[in-house]
Amino acid sequence: MPQNKPIPKIKGEFLLGSLRQMKANPLQALCAWQRDYGDLASFRLATRHFYLISHPKLVEQALIKQSDIFVKMYDPKKPTGLGLVLGQGLVTSQGELWQRQRRLMQPVFQRSNLASLHSQIVAAGNNLLARWRLLGDGAQVNLADEMMQLTLEVITQTMFSTSVLDKIEHIAPALDTALRYAAKSVMNPLRIPLSIPTQANREFNAASALLDDVIYGIIEQRRAQTAKHNDLLDMLLNASDDNGNLMSDKQIRDEVATIFSAGHETTANLLSWTLYLLARHPDVLAKLRQELDALLQGKVPTAEDLQQLLYTRAVLNESMRFRPPVGIMMRKIIKDTEIDGYSLKQGRLAMFSIYNIHHHPDFWPQPERFDPERFLSDENRRFSFMPFGTGERICIGNHFALMESQLLLSMIIQHFDLQLLNTDEAEIEMAVTLKPKGGVPVKLTARSRHR
Repeated sequence: MPQNKPIPKIKGEFLLGSLRQMKANPLQALCAWQRDYGDLASFRLATRHFYLISHPKLVEQALIKQSDIFVKMYDPKKPTGLGLVLGQGLVTSQGELWQRQRRLMQPVFQRSNLASLHSQIVAAGNNLLARWRLLGDGAQVNLADEMMQLTLEVITQTMFSTSVLDKIEHIAPALDTALRYAAKSVMNPLRIPLSIPTQANREFNAASALLDDVIYGIIEQRRAQTAKHNDLLDMLLNASDDNGNLMSDKQIRDEVATIFSAGHETTANLLSWTLYLLARHPDVLAKLRQELDALLQGKVPTAEDLQQLLYTRAVLNESMRFRPPVGIMMRKIIKDTEIDGYSLKQGRLAMFSIYNIHHHPDFWPQPERFDPERFLSDENRRFSFMPFGTGERICIGNHFALMESQLLLSMIIQHFDLQLLNTDEAEIEMAVTLKPKGGVPVKLTARSRHR
């Protein structure tokens, strides 16, 4: 019988393991560990043991061939990570509950249904452009904040037929606080229980209460209405199981929180990074403008136009490769198993580094170069490119996110020039998602209508 290959162990401190490195800069740590130890390595954060997986073949063997062993880690009695914010929503739930909810929500996100959401995305985009015009040439804005507001408006209008713009200055920081706390809870098993009123716990509880108020408010407002909206919220409120039981308010809250959070945060990051990268690569921006100006001549793209904007899509794909909105995926290993001749132990956590895979030199020549041309070929990149995850748990909103990003990017690029106010390279900050640290401060200049 072949010997199992030994898994390299990342050296850490006696009690804390690699916790100090991970807390200081998680992304930097994960990149360094792949470079120094290879595509599969084990590490410890205090009492918690992890495997770091950074190769497409290992992803396929774990998440496709053994998806019943590498499972989501939600524990209703002791939630950590995103479970603290999203409860048992679609991103965190598992088993029968997940299958039922996925089946229920799938129709909203099918390509055939997305065309009906086009006009709402365009309306949100037009509101942004009008607001920028009012600010006047030379106005300075932070793109990260602007894109967060824009995508929050899109998700609440399209999925819940409502707007939260009047509460935006409270919602954005509350979401940020909640998601940062969630990320730290996975990385640090030594955290103090939520019931003890430390400053971090108080801030998280206050942020959670605010988000719950907003989400339950959206649900109650809809229940009080008689008109049909035929949106995701209607679907959730009217769905019943085989016995005719409706979903509990808590389950509806968890699903709304999931779509609300996951559905705008990642797209906002994608747009922020893309606009930042275009500002740093004038040759790519010129080529993108050439495609947009030739095909659209200043108008908003229709659903048919989007199919023809091949370079625009290549720019977004390369942006998601270079700065993936979600940097890692986590799974719990529920029984001893093997991938590629390596033995993995039950109870440990598998951390799949999307960032490392997207920068793997075996699959991406010159991985640190931003080059949309890579995506103009028909190369099969099934597991080497996975910004939306992979397998049965692939993001339900991937087609929606791409349509939204393509539409909004083409609207912004046609109408505005964006000049970076800081010429240094933006630092990457990894909480649950990958963000530009401090955002992206830019100066706005409206483009002339008569090109």
